[in-house]
Amino acid sequence: MNVVWLAYRLSVLSAISILGGCYAPGRGLQSPLAALENSLVFAPIPYPDGDWTPEGLGVEDVWFESADGTSLHGWYLPHPEPRAVVLYAHGNAGNLSHRAATIRELHDAHDLSVMIFDYRGYGRSEGVPNEVGILQDARAARDLLAQRERIAPEEIVLMGRSLGGGVAVDLAAEDGARGLILVSTFTSLPDVGARSFPVLPVRSLMRNRLDSQSKIGNYEGPLLQCHGDADRVVPYEIGCNLFEAANHPKQFVSIPGGNHNDALPAEFRRELDGFIALLP
Repeated sequence: MNVVWLAYRLSVLSAISILGGCYAPGRGLQSPLAALENSLVFAPIPYPDGDWTPEGLGVEDVWFESADGTSLHGWYLPHPEPRAVVLYAHGNAGNLSHRAATIRELHDAHDLSVMIFDYRGYGRSEGVPNEVGILQDARAARDLLAQRERIAPEEIVLMGRSLGGGVAVDLAAEDGARGLILVSTFTSLPDVGARSFPVLPVRSLMRNRLDSQSKIGNYEGPLLQCHGDADRVVPYEIGCNLFEAANHPKQFVSIPGGNHNDALPAEFRRELDGFIALLP
């Protein structure tokens, strides 16, 4: 999520955005400003790029539809005796195949049933990503996972990293969840852009909001959140501000020297195990 360039280019193009629109398939008429913003907030890599047959992982390809009929794809990795069922929402770049190691870790080391899905426009999912669409996609993925595990949707643990954290917060705030796990995520997209480029009117220019800070107070279940204190994409303070807005019970894991895309350390894995053990 290159928010510095996003902020700069949004400000440059704001002056020309009033001159007219451009057509984008699946989104209709758009201003150059909106088209640029979407291209920088969302960085999908479509199939076949990626490792789609990770050795020894044994995932099941699942296909489902979003509320507007968009065809979506995910990986489902059930556990014979799961401690919990997790829906994982990934970050803004790549596709689900780039998160194979994360899914393996959650399943093998933590004894979890896991489903990861690609937002519209990512991987093998059809369509073009936008804020409303990816939130619809997450709800459809959660509903499918609930059906496969034969549990209620609100019994699923939601886990999101970076952009996926905003997706997970929206689901938890609207519908509840057994637990919420957030990794390197933000209060809102405009907050990240404004912090990276404070002299520009990012807050008024950005259409994509993912305003987790205003939503997270509606979630009343357990929260586990972690953030690296050297994060150069989503500043550590922004993660802390989101945590402050959340209800109890909640736990924050600070990762010394951790940057945005670093592998999660053993300390977080231990805390995750404890968090899962105490879920209602």
